[in-house]
Amino acid sequence: MLRVMAALIQELMAGQTRALARALTLAENGDAQLLAELDAHNATAPQPRRIGVTGPPGAGKSTLVSALVKHLRINGATRVGVVAVDPSSPFGGGALLGDRLRMSEHALDPGVFVRSMAARGHFGGLAAGCEDTCELLALAGYDPVIVETVGVGQSEVEIAGVADTTVVVLTPSAGDSVQALKAGIMEIADVVLINKADKPGADRLAEDVKEGLELRAHPPAGQPMWQPPILQAVATTGQGIDALAQALQSHATFMADHKLLAATRRKRAQARLLDLAAAALSQALQGPGALGDRFAQLRAQVEQGQIAPRAAVALLLQTLGK
Repeated sequence: MLRVMAALIQELMAGQTRALARALTLAENGDAQLLAELDAHNATAPQPRRIGVTGPPGAGKSTLVSALVKHLRINGATRVGVVAVDPSSPFGGGALLGDRLRMSEHALDPGVFVRSMAARGHFGGLAAGCEDTCELLALAGYDPVIVETVGVGQSEVEIAGVADTTVVVLTPSAGDSVQALKAGIMEIADVVLINKADKPGADRLAEDVKEGLELRAHPPAGQPMWQPPILQAVATTGQGIDALAQALQSHATFMADHKLLAATRRKRAQARLLDLAAAALSQALQGPGALGDRFAQLRAQVEQGQIAPRAAVALLLQTLGK
Protein backbone atom coordinates (compact mmCIF):
# COMPACT_ATOMS: atom_id res chain seq x y z
CA MET A 1 0.00 0.00 0.00
CA LEU A 2 2.88 2.36 0.76
CA ARG A 3 4.20 1.76 -2.75
CA VAL A 4 0.83 2.79 -4.14
CA MET A 5 0.89 6.01 -2.12
CA ALA A 6 4.49 6.72 -3.13
CA ALA A 7 3.48 6.32 -6.78
CA LEU A 8 0.51 8.61 -6.24
CA ILE A 9 2.74 11.34 -4.79
CA GLN A 10 5.14 10.97 -7.72
CA GLU A 11 2.25 11.31 -10.16
CA LEU A 12 0.96 14.52 -8.59
CA MET A 13 4.50 15.91 -8.50
CA ALA A 14 4.65 15.19 -12.23
CA GLY A 15 1.61 17.40 -12.75
CA GLN A 16 -1.17 14.82 -12.99
CA THR A 17 -4.32 16.58 -11.81
CA ARG A 18 -6.30 13.40 -11.17
CA ALA A 19 -3.55 12.13 -8.87
CA LEU A 20 -3.62 15.41 -6.96
CA ALA A 21 -7.40 15.27 -6.56
CA ARG A 22 -7.23 11.69 -5.28
CA ALA A 23 -4.42 12.53 -2.85
CA LEU A 24 -6.34 15.51 -1.51
CA THR A 25 -9.40 13.35 -0.86
CA LEU A 26 -7.30 10.75 0.96
CA ALA A 27 -5.61 13.42 3.05
CA GLU A 28 -8.91 15.06 3.94
CA ASN A 29 -10.21 11.68 5.11
CA GLY A 30 -7.09 11.14 7.23
CA ASP A 31 -5.59 8.25 5.29
CA ALA A 32 -2.56 7.25 7.40
CA GLN A 33 -0.48 5.84 4.53
CA LEU A 34 -0.95 8.89 2.33
CA LEU A 35 -0.11 11.25 5.19
CA ALA A 36 3.00 9.19 6.03
CA GLU A 37 4.17 9.52 2.42
CA LEU A 38 3.46 13.25 2.52
CA ASP A 39 5.53 13.56 5.71
CA ALA A 40 8.42 11.77 4.00
CA HIS A 41 8.70 14.73 1.62
CA ASN A 42 8.59 17.32 4.39
CA ALA A 43 12.27 18.28 4.31
CA THR A 44 12.49 18.70 0.53
CA ALA A 45 8.99 20.02 -0.24
CA PRO A 46 8.77 23.45 -1.90
CA GLN A 47 7.36 26.31 0.17
CA PRO A 48 5.19 28.44 -2.10
CA ARG A 49 3.81 31.77 -1.00
CA ARG A 50 0.56 31.36 0.92
CA ILE A 51 -2.05 34.10 0.78
CA GLY A 52 -4.90 33.98 3.28
CA VAL A 53 -8.21 35.71 2.53
CA THR A 54 -10.63 36.15 5.41
CA GLY A 55 -13.44 38.43 6.56
CA PRO A 56 -17.10 38.51 7.57
CA PRO A 57 -19.74 36.53 5.65
CA GLY A 58 -20.97 38.29 2.54
CA ALA A 59 -17.85 40.39 2.02
CA GLY A 60 -17.31 38.90 -1.44
CA LYS A 61 -14.21 36.85 -0.61
CA SER A 62 -14.79 34.18 -3.26
CA THR A 63 -15.40 36.73 -6.02
CA LEU A 64 -12.29 38.59 -4.91
CA VAL A 65 -10.17 35.42 -4.93
CA SER A 66 -11.43 34.58 -8.41
CA ALA A 67 -10.47 38.05 -9.66
CA LEU A 68 -7.05 37.78 -7.99
CA VAL A 69 -6.41 34.37 -9.57
CA LYS A 70 -7.26 35.81 -12.98
CA HIS A 71 -4.85 38.71 -12.42
CA LEU A 72 -2.05 36.39 -11.28
CA ARG A 73 -2.47 34.10 -14.28
CA ILE A 74 -2.46 37.00 -16.73
CA ASN A 75 0.69 38.33 -15.11
CA GLY A 76 2.77 35.19 -15.31
CA ALA A 77 1.79 32.83 -12.47
CA THR A 78 2.21 29.35 -13.95
CA ARG A 79 0.11 27.43 -11.45
CA VAL A 80 -2.22 28.92 -8.83
CA GLY A 81 -3.82 26.77 -6.12
CA VAL A 82 -6.92 27.74 -4.16
CA VAL A 83 -8.21 26.16 -0.96
CA ALA A 84 -11.75 27.39 -0.32
CA VAL A 85 -13.38 26.42 2.97
CA ASP A 86 -17.17 26.38 3.21
CA PRO A 87 -19.32 26.09 6.34
CA SER A 88 -20.79 22.70 7.19
CA SER A 89 -24.29 21.95 8.34
CA PRO A 90 -24.35 21.46 12.13
CA PHE A 91 -26.98 18.75 11.57
CA GLY A 92 -25.98 16.67 8.54
CA GLY A 93 -22.37 17.79 8.29
CA GLY A 94 -22.67 18.54 4.56
CA ALA A 95 -21.60 21.71 2.79
CA LEU A 96 -22.72 23.49 -0.37
CA LEU A 97 -19.13 24.17 -1.51
CA GLY A 98 -20.44 27.29 -3.23
CA ASP A 99 -16.95 28.74 -3.70
CA ARG A 100 -16.49 26.32 -6.57
CA LEU A 101 -19.49 27.91 -8.31
CA ARG A 102 -18.14 31.44 -7.88
CA MET A 103 -14.77 30.41 -9.34
CA SER A 104 -16.23 28.46 -12.26
CA GLU A 105 -14.52 30.75 -14.79
CA HIS A 106 -11.26 28.94 -13.97
CA ALA A 107 -12.68 25.45 -14.46
CA LEU A 108 -11.05 25.01 -17.88
CA ASP A 109 -7.74 26.64 -16.93
CA PRO A 110 -5.12 23.88 -16.43
CA GLY A 111 -2.98 26.34 -14.46
CA VAL A 112 -5.59 26.77 -11.71
CA PHE A 113 -6.66 24.16 -9.18
CA VAL A 114 -9.54 24.96 -6.82
CA ARG A 115 -10.15 22.65 -3.87
CA SER A 116 -13.31 23.22 -1.87
CA MET A 117 -13.35 21.85 1.66
CA ALA A 118 -16.06 21.59 4.30
CA ALA A 119 -15.20 23.00 7.72
CA ARG A 120 -16.81 19.92 9.34
CA GLY A 121 -17.31 21.74 12.62
CA HIS A 122 -13.70 22.93 12.85
CA PHE A 123 -13.52 26.40 14.41
CA GLY A 124 -11.22 29.19 13.31
CA GLY A 125 -12.54 29.62 9.78
CA LEU A 126 -10.55 26.71 8.32
CA ALA A 127 -10.94 22.96 7.85
CA ALA A 128 -9.00 20.38 9.83
CA GLY A 129 -7.12 19.14 6.75
CA CYS A 130 -6.25 22.58 5.39
CA GLU A 131 -2.53 22.34 6.17
CA ASP A 132 -2.19 18.95 4.47
CA THR A 133 -4.04 20.31 1.44
CA CYS A 134 -1.63 23.24 1.18
CA GLU A 135 1.35 20.89 1.40
CA LEU A 136 0.02 18.65 -1.36
CA LEU A 137 -0.61 21.64 -3.61
CA ALA A 138 2.96 22.74 -2.93
CA LEU A 139 4.29 19.32 -3.95
CA ALA A 140 2.23 19.58 -7.13
CA GLY A 141 3.97 22.84 -8.01
CA TYR A 142 1.27 25.40 -7.25
CA ASP A 143 2.60 28.82 -6.29
CA PRO A 144 1.02 30.82 -4.82
CA VAL A 145 -1.55 28.92 -2.78
CA ILE A 146 -4.54 31.03 -1.77
CA VAL A 147 -6.58 29.97 1.27
CA GLU A 148 -10.07 31.42 1.64
CA THR A 149 -11.74 30.96 5.01
CA VAL A 150 -15.33 30.54 6.04
CA GLY A 151 -16.92 33.91 6.85
CA VAL A 152 -15.41 34.68 10.24
CA GLY A 153 -15.83 36.95 13.23
CA GLN A 154 -13.50 38.73 15.63
CA SER A 155 -11.78 35.77 17.24
CA GLU A 156 -11.54 33.27 14.38
CA VAL A 157 -8.02 34.13 13.30
CA GLU A 158 -6.51 30.72 12.58
CA ILE A 159 -5.69 31.81 9.02
CA ALA A 160 -2.78 33.89 10.37
CA GLY A 161 -1.03 30.67 11.34
CA VAL A 162 -1.45 29.18 7.86
CA ALA A 163 -0.71 32.10 5.53
CA ASP A 164 2.41 34.19 4.88
CA THR A 165 0.21 37.19 4.04
CA THR A 166 -3.33 37.66 5.35
CA VAL A 167 -5.89 39.80 3.53
CA VAL A 168 -8.88 40.92 5.60
CA VAL A 169 -11.88 41.70 3.38
CA LEU A 170 -14.55 44.07 4.64
CA THR A 171 -17.56 45.65 2.98
CA PRO A 172 -19.38 48.96 3.66
CA SER A 173 -22.84 49.06 5.19
CA ALA A 174 -22.36 45.71 6.93
CA GLY A 175 -23.10 45.69 10.64
CA ASP A 176 -20.45 43.12 11.48
CA SER A 177 -17.68 45.05 9.71
CA VAL A 178 -17.39 47.61 12.48
CA GLN A 179 -17.44 44.80 15.02
CA ALA A 180 -14.53 43.21 13.17
CA LEU A 181 -12.50 46.37 13.74
CA LYS A 182 -12.47 45.91 17.50
CA ALA A 183 -10.12 43.00 17.98
CA GLY A 184 -8.91 39.68 16.67
CA ILE A 185 -9.40 39.74 12.97
CA MET A 186 -7.94 43.23 12.46
CA GLU A 187 -4.84 42.29 14.43
CA ILE A 188 -3.87 39.66 11.85
CA ALA A 189 -4.38 41.86 8.78
CA ASP A 190 -1.37 42.39 6.52
CA VAL A 191 -3.62 43.97 3.90
CA VAL A 192 -7.10 45.37 4.45
CA LEU A 193 -9.36 45.44 1.41
CA ILE A 194 -12.76 47.12 1.36
CA ASN A 195 -14.72 45.25 -1.28
CA LYS A 196 -17.92 46.57 -2.94
CA ALA A 197 -16.35 50.02 -2.70
CA ASP A 198 -18.93 51.38 -5.14
CA LYS A 199 -21.47 51.28 -2.32
CA PRO A 200 -22.02 54.21 0.07
CA GLY A 201 -19.89 54.16 3.20
CA ALA A 202 -16.64 52.84 1.71
CA ASP A 203 -14.64 55.96 2.53
CA ARG A 204 -16.07 56.11 6.04
CA LEU A 205 -15.18 52.46 6.63
CA ALA A 206 -11.64 53.15 5.40
CA GLU A 207 -11.30 55.86 8.05
CA ASP A 208 -12.64 53.51 10.73
CA VAL A 209 -10.15 50.85 9.66
CA LYS A 210 -7.31 53.36 9.78
CA GLU A 211 -8.23 54.28 13.36
CA GLY A 212 -8.52 50.61 14.29
CA LEU A 213 -5.09 49.78 12.88
CA GLU A 214 -3.52 52.59 14.90
CA LEU A 215 -4.55 50.72 18.06
CA ARG A 216 -2.61 47.60 17.12
CA ALA A 217 0.23 46.63 19.41
CA HIS A 218 3.66 47.81 18.26
CA PRO A 219 6.67 45.48 18.12
CA PRO A 220 9.61 46.02 20.49
CA ALA A 221 11.89 48.95 19.73
CA GLY A 222 14.21 48.29 16.83
CA GLN A 223 12.04 45.64 15.20
CA PRO A 224 10.49 46.44 11.80
CA MET A 225 6.75 47.02 11.63
CA TRP A 226 4.60 46.51 8.57
CA GLN A 227 1.83 49.06 8.12
CA PRO A 228 -1.13 47.33 6.45
CA PRO A 229 -2.37 49.23 3.39
CA ILE A 230 -6.09 49.98 3.22
CA LEU A 231 -7.37 49.33 -0.28
CA GLN A 232 -10.72 49.63 -2.00
CA ALA A 233 -11.97 47.35 -4.75
CA VAL A 234 -14.98 46.16 -6.69
CA ALA A 235 -14.19 42.50 -7.27
CA THR A 236 -17.06 41.94 -9.71
CA THR A 237 -15.50 44.38 -12.18
CA GLY A 238 -11.83 43.80 -11.35
CA GLN A 239 -11.40 47.33 -10.02
CA GLY A 240 -8.61 47.49 -7.42
CA ILE A 241 -7.26 43.99 -8.05
CA ASP A 242 -4.01 45.32 -9.51
CA ALA A 243 -3.42 47.39 -6.35
CA LEU A 244 -4.13 44.29 -4.23
CA ALA A 245 -1.56 42.26 -6.16
CA GLN A 246 1.00 45.04 -5.70
CA ALA A 247 0.29 45.17 -1.95
CA LEU A 248 0.75 41.40 -1.68
CA GLN A 249 4.10 41.65 -3.44
CA SER A 250 5.15 44.58 -1.24
CA HIS A 251 4.41 42.57 1.89
CA ALA A 252 6.33 39.57 0.55
CA THR A 253 9.30 41.84 -0.19
CA PHE A 254 9.11 43.39 3.29
CA MET A 255 9.08 39.95 4.92
CA ALA A 256 12.05 38.82 2.84
CA ASP A 257 14.08 42.00 3.34
CA HIS A 258 13.68 41.87 7.13
CA LYS A 259 14.12 38.09 7.32
CA LEU A 260 10.69 37.62 8.88
CA LEU A 261 9.36 34.91 6.59
CA ALA A 262 11.52 32.17 8.08
CA ALA A 263 10.38 33.11 11.59
CA THR A 264 6.73 33.05 10.45
CA ARG A 265 7.14 29.59 9.01
CA ARG A 266 8.91 28.33 12.15
CA LYS A 267 5.92 29.46 14.21
CA ARG A 268 3.66 27.67 11.75
CA ALA A 269 5.63 24.45 12.22
CA GLN A 270 5.48 24.79 16.00
CA ALA A 271 1.71 25.36 15.94
CA ARG A 272 1.29 22.42 13.58
CA LEU A 273 3.21 20.17 15.98
CA LEU A 274 1.00 21.18 18.90
CA ASP A 275 -2.18 20.67 16.86
CA LEU A 276 -1.15 17.20 15.73
CA ALA A 277 0.02 16.24 19.23
CA ALA A 278 -3.30 17.36 20.69
CA ALA A 279 -5.24 15.39 18.07
CA ALA A 280 -3.15 12.26 18.62
CA LEU A 281 -3.53 12.52 22.39
CA SER A 282 -7.29 12.98 22.11
CA GLN A 283 -7.50 9.88 19.93
CA ALA A 284 -5.35 7.88 22.35
CA LEU A 285 -7.47 8.91 25.33
CA GLN A 286 -10.63 7.64 23.67
CA GLY A 287 -9.11 4.46 22.25
CA PRO A 288 -8.13 1.05 23.65
CA GLY A 289 -5.05 0.56 25.79
CA ALA A 290 -3.76 1.56 29.21
CA LEU A 291 -4.09 5.30 28.58
CA GLY A 292 -7.64 4.96 27.29
CA ASP A 293 -8.59 2.78 30.27
CA ARG A 294 -7.12 5.28 32.72
CA PHE A 295 -8.95 8.15 31.03
CA ALA A 296 -12.25 6.23 31.14
CA GLN A 297 -11.73 5.57 34.85
CA LEU A 298 -11.02 9.23 35.61
CA ARG A 299 -13.92 10.37 33.46
CA ALA A 300 -16.31 8.16 35.41
CA GLN A 301 -15.00 9.62 38.69
CA VAL A 302 -15.47 13.17 37.37
CA GLU A 303 -19.02 12.39 36.23
CA GLN A 304 -19.86 11.01 39.66
CA GLY A 305 -18.40 14.04 41.41
CA GLN A 306 -15.67 12.01 43.13
CA ILE A 307 -12.86 14.12 41.72
CA ALA A 308 -12.52 17.56 40.18
CA PRO A 309 -11.74 17.75 36.42
CA ARG A 310 -8.48 19.65 37.05
CA ALA A 311 -7.32 17.03 39.55
CA ALA A 312 -8.21 14.30 37.07
CA VAL A 313 -6.04 15.95 34.43
CA ALA A 314 -3.13 16.09 36.90
CA LEU A 315 -3.48 12.37 37.52
CA LEU A 316 -3.69 11.73 33.80
CA LEU A 317 -0.43 13.62 33.28
CA GLN A 318 1.18 11.42 35.92
CA THR A 319 0.06 8.40 33.91
CA LEU A 320 1.57 9.90 30.78
CA GLY A 321 4.82 10.54 32.62
CA LYS A 322 5.10 6.88 33.46
